[in-house]
Amino acid sequence: MNLTFRLLLLTLRVRLSPRRLSLWDESRTPFRVTLTDLDPLRHVNNGKYLSLLDLGRLDLLLRSGAWHTYAERGWYSVVSAQTITYKRSLTLGQRFELRSRVLGVDERAVYMEQTFVRRGDVVARAVVQARFLRRTGGSVSPDELLAATGGSPRDLTLPAWVSAWAASVRISSDDRG
Repeated sequence: MNLTFRLLLLTLRVRLSPRRLSLWDESRTPFRVTLTDLDPLRHVNNGKYLSLLDLGRLDLLLRSGAWHTYAERGWYSVVSAQTITYKRSLTLGQRFELRSRVLGVDERAVYMEQTFVRRGDVVARAVVQARFLRRTGGSVSPDELLAATGGSPRDLTLPAWVSAWAASVRISSDDRG
């Protein structure tokens, strides 16, 4: 199924849903594997997982109201790094959900954990590092993001392994490729 169609369905579902989330809740976004999700081996293509991650993050941001809050300020997010581990395959017609939650923040970025689950079993798990930018230029600090959403009811200190991963994938300004 085309990602644009899924985006329209997600937007409609969010508008019709009476249940709102906090930005600190876990969102659960339902999906079904369609023909256009598959690769030649007849399971979900690894690149499709990354596209679905975008929809899961959008679901959490829309349902929590953070999307609107950030857009009013001219802020938008970009993925600056991500890692994903696959455990099982998804095949045509299978239903699954994508669970998305904020893991924590550091001085530069916000980190999310996103897990694909089918019938209670983990299919794949990703950690995504996102930075927020200003449409007028420059970046938005995590402190500004937290202030705009009313702060967090829990500790947002990153697990040590996420901090180590973030440091290991950072590209310095000295890297010229």
